Amino acid sequence: MMTIDFKTPKAVALTASLICLLVYLRALACDFVNFDDTFYVLNSEAIRQLDWNLVVYAFTAPQANWVPLTHISLAIDYHFWELNPIGYHLTNILLHSANTGLVVLIADGLYRNKFSENGTVAGGKYLYPGMLLLAALVFGIHPLRVESVAWVTERKDVLNGIFSLGSIYFYLRYVDKKIERGPTSAAKRNLLISVSLFFLSLIAKTMSVTVPVLLLVIDWYPLRRVKNFKEFLQLVVEKIPYFVLSAAVAILMLSKTSKVKVLLTLDQFPFESRIIVSGNAVFEYIRLQLLPFGISPLPFIPSPIPWTYTVKTVLVLLITAGILFYWKKCRWLTAAWCCFVIALVPILALFQANPMSLAAHGTYLPSVFPGIILAALSAQTYCKFAASSSQFLGKMMLCAAVTLLVFYVAMTQLHIGVWKDSEALWTRVIKIQPFDRAYFSRALHYVDVGRYQDAIDDYTVCLRFMTVDRDPEAFNINAFRGEALAKIGRYEDAVRDFTTAIGQYPHRLYYYHRGRALKELGRTGEAEADFRQAGQAKGQMYWFGR
Repeated sequence: MMTIDFKTPKAVALTASLICLLVYLRALACDFVNFDDTFYVLNSEAIRQLDWNLVVYAFTAPQANWVPLTHISLAIDYHFWELNPIGYHLTNILLHSANTGLVVLIADGLYRNKFSENGTVAGGKYLYPGMLLLAALVFGIHPLRVESVAWVTERKDVLNGIFSLGSIYFYLRYVDKKIERGPTSAAKRNLLISVSLFFLSLIAKTMSVTVPVLLLVIDWYPLRRVKNFKEFLQLVVEKIPYFVLSAAVAILMLSKTSKVKVLLTLDQFPFESRIIVSGNAVFEYIRLQLLPFGISPLPFIPSPIPWTYTVKTVLVLLITAGILFYWKKCRWLTAAWCCFVIALVPILALFQANPMSLAAHGTYLPSVFPGIILAALSAQTYCKFAASSSQFLGKMMLCAAVTLLVFYVAMTQLHIGVWKDSEALWTRVIKIQPFDRAYFSRALHYVDVGRYQDAIDDYTVCLRFMTVDRDPEAFNINAFRGEALAKIGRYEDAVRDFTTAIGQYPHRLYYYHRGRALKELGRTGEAEADFRQAGQAKGQMYWFGR
């Protein structure tokens, strides 16, 4: 038996943060990518000035994702770093490292009393800090976190995380103070801080709307504050400030996103399809948590939806039913499952805004509590082995935990490379699930770096996909390819592509670019006619939607 050092959790939190920082240092070498980074940073005029106009834009402008605090944080980065990606990545890494440390403090708040008996803890000097460290690192260095850290756009996740986890930490302090001394001013102060941080998490990213429900789950287990229905109702009343904020921000977010019409309608995406895609997503999130192979930045929903999606959905429903049926016998499993699935709800296909089947960054908050609960279960099992004649099994468990963490570090290092630049990103997507826009996006990168022939090759493959799918916007690819062809002096081919684009969508910009190609060929009369058609249109090519 060993006396608990109450300073230990802070030391473990610092250790976990430093380990996480070291693991993710490679992300400092990553560039911006042409997937949303262009909107949030590279082409965002709003973040160029750190002033009241930015605040007004962040909170009031119609957006596909209403994340005002995230825009402000990116503006702060721009103030110091302008468009140097190192600074943005450094901020993401520091925030994630801090979040990993917060997981230690949350794990301590959840399990300190469970592991201690009159100030002592069984299992040896290093068991309890080891459990805290394992809980934090299973969260912090898991390869599913890479997308949230190495992709600048996902500042949303790490910023939301620091406030969500901070809110949960101060809620646990509130519970601790309330149990010790009743509803004192210190307890109320912690609750107020918790609610305030929760609000900040919502305006960083609305993913945390489920936090009030998660607090109720951990009240039931492992805090064991729910002994009867009356106590449950009292705990629900206690969460009213959280629920009110969740509802208000959710309504505000829906009002902003409705103006840009990003949510798919039931006609576009029927309810039964949403259920099947959501069930598949839950299954895949769990599979990737356990076996993180085949992580794709953009896993799109296949058309038609495969029958395997239905099978996985049925399995998820059966597992859920089985866990809920045995909830009294396996409280830890019920709590872990509920925390994971409930926290996933905002990103499931029930509220689909894009054709993606799942998103690795969506596991950021959902993975916290299951990791803590499983780490605590592992420590308790180790205690039993250590206290019996099965010490060999205990050593095997320790080796397995170390091996798992080393495996996570290796996989995380590999996956950081996926976000090195736009070429690496889209090459990874194409390798796993090739589709038209992936080739288009990689071609845009090739044009930016002057690799025009590579861009032409990718535009050609993209056009082939879009022709097969009878995409009405395929003319855009002809125009972009025409621009790249002109860059390497293939003017006849460029004119042919621009003529095809004009035949389907006679935009003035297309006439301007065809006129330039015709002029290079010496066909000045035709070029002048195109320039007259172009009028004032000129400049870089961009996408036109039907």
